[in-house]
Amino acid sequence: MANTTSYPKTEWYTLHRNGPHELKLLQITRLEGQASMPSTVDCYNDAALEMQRLIKEALDNNHGFRAYGSRWSMSSIAHNKDRMHYNAYMNLSFPILPQDMHSNTGYNSTNLYFFQCGNTVKEISQVFEKNGKSLKVSGASNGQTIAGCISTGVHGSALNEGSVQDHVVGINLIIGPNPEDIVYLERHTKPALNNAFAHKFNARVIRNDGLFNAALVSLGSFGFIHGVVVEGEDLYLLKRYVRKIDKNVALKLSETMDFKNTDFKIEGETDVNGKGNTPYHYKVFINPYIDDGKYVVELMYKKPYQSSYPDPFTTIDKSLYRDVIHLLIQISRKFPKSIPWFIKKLQKQILPDVNEESLGTLYETFWDAPYKGPAFACSFGVDVKDCARTLEVLVDLTKKEGPIPGIYAMRFIKKSEATLSFAKFSTTCMIEIDGVLWKKSKKLIGLEEFSKRMIEVLQQNNIPFTIHWGKNSSWDFPDLVACMYGDKAKEWKSYRSALLSKEMQTLFSNDFLEHIGLSENESDIPEDLIVSL
Repeated sequence: MANTTSYPKTEWYTLHRNGPHELKLLQITRLEGQASMPSTVDCYNDAALEMQRLIKEALDNNHGFRAYGSRWSMSSIAHNKDRMHYNAYMNLSFPILPQDMHSNTGYNSTNLYFFQCGNTVKEISQVFEKNGKSLKVSGASNGQTIAGCISTGVHGSALNEGSVQDHVVGINLIIGPNPEDIVYLERHTKPALNNAFAHKFNARVIRNDGLFNAALVSLGSFGFIHGVVVEGEDLYLLKRYVRKIDKNVALKLSETMDFKNTDFKIEGETDVNGKGNTPYHYKVFINPYIDDGKYVVELMYKKPYQSSYPDPFTTIDKSLYRDVIHLLIQISRKFPKSIPWFIKKLQKQILPDVNEESLGTLYETFWDAPYKGPAFACSFGVDVKDCARTLEVLVDLTKKEGPIPGIYAMRFIKKSEATLSFAKFSTTCMIEIDGVLWKKSKKLIGLEEFSKRMIEVLQQNNIPFTIHWGKNSSWDFPDLVACMYGDKAKEWKSYRSALLSKEMQTLFSNDFLEHIGLSENESDIPEDLIVSL
């Protein structure tokens, strides 16, 4: 007798979006009489075959190919004039089981999960939390896809955890249309999963620290990132405090990270000797137009998870300091030419003295971004020893050649192993200028000109710096990448050239990569550069 039972069947469909060359894969489940249900692995592999078909089609038509996710980058890093692929519907996920682990691994399988490229930070946090786990760090909010997140180096302000890409332990890339063009990368010094796991996805394995570190912050150009293995940890809570303190104390903490030997302490956040504990997160907010001798600071401390605690959203959702873009929106839209005057007059309403506290998970603390309108964001990475001097130089520029509708902030992150991470200093201070887009006028400098002037004054003051890959900047500034990364840029290009054929390098490049000088093929490469070790 024929089997007439209906089972769900999952298929991947390529759909057009805003034109024939902007595509997305849509996962569709329908009922169909069949003998068995398709596995999640089968769905993932079907998507890989479809991606290879699209890559082949682009190659045959001499087109470029670019993936994009949440479209949060303010640079043109995700742009392409030919073919673009929208990743957000590619959000499968897989638990890692003990039998998937490499025999020499130092990782715990319960802390690892495999995520397809289109999973957002929010979705990843939800998967982890259902299993009693949490990401180690996230950006200021949670809407980025994981592939875009690591490709641009999204960071938080976790002093001892680094950026999001620093907790990726495996990368599944599609580097061309052929069967051998599906690869799985790990570090050879820190293997995570065994070959059998990678073979489930028809991937060949390359374990090589140099290649892995180069591919971590790939700027979208090491191939199509199909999936990543992310390490989390046991679920925890963050106790958050907002205070207004003497600016010299705030700056000294910024330069030294010495929370034990400072006069500034938060009750309950000290050790048995009364010394201040080092926080999980430290952030400083600076209004460039008002100098009252104080800065607003935000500190967070990790706490063991407990199931019962006050709802943090009542505080976080209304917090003026959670999203600095939101602080200026009402003023800047109506009075763009009078920004400093209005900020001074409305200081109590915009930057009041605060004494906020909240308790929540990482997922709850770094929540949805409230502001969706036209905005700008510039972000420079400097060594913490240079942070006060850098802030002085940039604020001075804002006062003399501005004003601009933005507010400064400083966040602090651990050095990343990624070759082209902007967190290249032992502790990197990210000096951010966030605000609302404005139009150039006789009294207001334009954003492009201001971005160029910031680079010039840092160079004139001999301050080494990097720039956030996903933020606004003068990206066509002469020799910018060489200035920031020196020989590391050539190293990155060498690994890319060793992994990708010349035609695939061209296919996965774009104008952004060409403008910054990272699209060129490197020919003088050791034969064993990307050998699996």
